[in-house]
Amino acid sequence: MSTDKFTTREVYSPLKIAMDVANRYGEIPQVMAVVLGGSHSVQRADSVSDIDLYVYSSEEIPHDARYNLAASMGKDVEINNQFWENGDEWIDAESSFHIDVTFRNTKWIEEQLDRVLKHHEASLGYTTALWYNVLNSNLLVDHEGWFSKLQTKAKQPYPDELREAIIRKNHRVLRRSLSSYYYQIRLAVSRKDPVSINHRVAALLASYFDIVLAVNLVLHPGEKQLLTLVDEQCKRKPDNMRIHVNQLLKMIAQDDMQVIRTTDLLLDGLDAFLKAEKLDKIL
Repeated sequence: MSTDKFTTREVYSPLKIAMDVANRYGEIPQVMAVVLGGSHSVQRADSVSDIDLYVYSSEEIPHDARYNLAASMGKDVEINNQFWENGDEWIDAESSFHIDVTFRNTKWIEEQLDRVLKHHEASLGYTTALWYNVLNSNLLVDHEGWFSKLQTKAKQPYPDELREAIIRKNHRVLRRSLSSYYYQIRLAVSRKDPVSINHRVAALLASYFDIVLAVNLVLHPGEKQLLTLVDEQCKRKPDNMRIHVNQLLKMIAQDDMQVIRTTDLLLDGLDAFLKAEKLDKIL
């Protein structure tokens, strides 16, 4: 019988493990809330999914307190990773689940929500990802009801002004500007530079999906399984979207003009989609 770590996981409850960790963080004075995010919070976890926890605090938690907590619960402890957000990680000693803890300041996340919900500021891709994260988090610890209030604030209709800002900003950078991703892809193809092509195509797709999601008033769920999630949650999509996206990704390593032709097909389809939705007038 296999005893690898993914088989061992099957007999443990991720929610119970998350709750145990959350309660430990809840004992730290600076902590205001601990929530479960990621795939476990939206019932999309698989056998290799991490347990993603978000710890919200009014002040920075001392690193020694973070290390002592992690070391008491697991092995291979990593403290204060700064690759994306501030985070700690470890492997749960009993279940072998990968525990991934992200630390956020309460004022910072309030400002991030205001940025999209109040000020309607668009980003180049992933504009509503933090909004989605807050809205879909499972509350585990909530001192003073702070996170409950934040989540209530997040439960509001998608602002039309934000929708238009996302479409306008991200569409322009696709191929309507001298510094567009399309222009950069053409340069990379002419130089036969597949690494640069890959970099620009990834950015182009981030803006492309931000537009498609915004048209449908659907919050950005993150990059994992994005094609599947768009198929499931977006009633309206560009024709042949999945086909064109998959074709483009397959063409990257060929670094020839087929990359350009496939990019044109993808973006022509998006333009036709926006025109059919009568959203071309806001560009």
